[in-house]
Amino acid sequence: MITLHGFSYSNYYNIVKHVLLYKNIHFTEDTQYGSNDDYLAISPVGKIPALTTAEGVHLSESSVCCDYLEETCPEMPLYPADTTERARIRQVMRISELYLELPCRRLIPFVFTKTAPPDELGKDILGVVDRGVGALNRLCTFDPYIAGAELTMADIYLRYVMSVVDLIGGGALHRDIGADIKGLKEWQTLMAQSDVSKKVDADQAANREEFFAMIKARMNG
Repeated sequence: MITLHGFSYSNYYNIVKHVLLYKNIHFTEDTQYGSNDDYLAISPVGKIPALTTAEGVHLSESSVCCDYLEETCPEMPLYPADTTERARIRQVMRISELYLELPCRRLIPFVFTKTAPPDELGKDILGVVDRGVGALNRLCTFDPYIAGAELTMADIYLRYVMSVVDLIGGGALHRDIGADIKGLKEWQTLMAQSDVSKKVDADQAANREEFFAMIKARMNG
């Protein structure tokens, strides 16, 4: 059986978990916070999440894990059959990560410690985010999903990218970034209604207290 390693408060963990649940793949969860040497045998750079296949092969990086699941479990596909359309889906995923999630992630310590980031840092990050917002406005249809009538991997990816972007936008940048992406708010409401999303969200909420206790212990240790 497949094992998913990581923790439920992680948005990258939840991307892979959503795919597993959507495809009805049986799996177990192994709670890891990437803080021990043994985990490096599973995830070479200690990143969350990691996946252990039924054959005992360890994989890391969310996109790698998702592609593995798509290729080995093609039922309920999350990529279009057409090669060009698949590339377009991956383009949205990559842009959302590089120009929205990763720049916003730099401000997570300020949100967790409830301190204001330096003005120059905030401006730099907003400059990158604005490029991502513009790109998504040009690429996404939200009709009702990102690429049209069918749910794709881009929808799952962007949903959990936006969980970080919404947190940082409201907590450190004082801006509702998602409001600048036409159709995104309605799409977020739609995505939240699925049974899979409700399960992932409930598990994330249940892990919140333990996650922040771990963060506090690390800061004090």
